[in-house]
Amino acid sequence: MTSTTNSWASLRQQARSLESHTENLFQTYSSFTSSPPPKPSSQELDTDAEIQDILKRRETTVASLARVLDSESALGSSAIKHQHLSLHRNTLAEHRKEYQRIKASITDSRNRTNLLTSVRNDINVYRSASRAEEGRANMSDGEYFLDERRRVDQSNLMADDVLNTAYAVNASFVDQRERLSHINRRMLHAAGKIPGINVIVGKIAQRKKRDSIIMASFIGFCFLMMLYFR
Repeated sequence: MTSTTNSWASLRQQARSLESHTENLFQTYSSFTSSPPPKPSSQELDTDAEIQDILKRRETTVASLARVLDSESALGSSAIKHQHLSLHRNTLAEHRKEYQRIKASITDSRNRTNLLTSVRNDINVYRSASRAEEGRANMSDGEYFLDERRRVDQSNLMADDVLNTAYAVNASFVDQRERLSHINRRMLHAAGKIPGINVIVGKIAQRKKRDSIIMASFIGFCFLMMLYFR
C-alpha cells in the first residue's frame, strides 16, 4: 500500500510539473502570432516540437496514474484520487485544444502578413513601371528621334551582317561548283587517253541493250502464251 501511495504521489507531482511547463511554453508560443516572419524561425519550430513532446509525456503520465489507481481498486481507492485523475485528463485535453488554437492563429497571421507583403510588392512594381512610362512620355522630340535613329542603325548593322554572310556562302557554293566541273573535265580527258576504254564502254552498253531486248521478248512471249491458253 505504501509503495503504490508513493508511486501515486510521484506521478501526480510529475503531472503538475508538466502542466505548469506546458503553460509556460504556451506563453512563448503565443508570441509568434504577432507579425510572424514569412517562414517559421528556428525558435518557433523548437517551441512547437517541445510542446508536442511534453503533451506526449503527459499522456504517458496520465496513463501511469490510471494503472496505479486500477491496482488500488481492490484495496478501496479514495474518491479524491479519481477526481485528481479526471482533472489531469481534462487539463491534458484542454491543453491539446489550446495548442491547436495557437498553431492555427500563427498560421493565419503568417498568411495575412505574406499577403500584405505581396500586395506591397505589386504596388511598388506598378509605381516603378508608371514612373518609367512617365519618363518616356516626357522625353523630348529630339531625344525620341535620336533613340529611334539608334534603333534603325542597329537594325541596319544586323541586316548588313546577314547579307555579308549570305554573300560568303554563295561565293563558296560557286567555287565548289567550279572545282567539281574542273574535276569532271579532267576525268573525261583522262578517260579519253586510256587505250580501248571507249570500246569497252561501248561493248558494255551494247550488251545491256541486248539483254534488255531478250528480256522484253521473253516477257512478251509469256504474255502471249497466257492469252492463248486462257
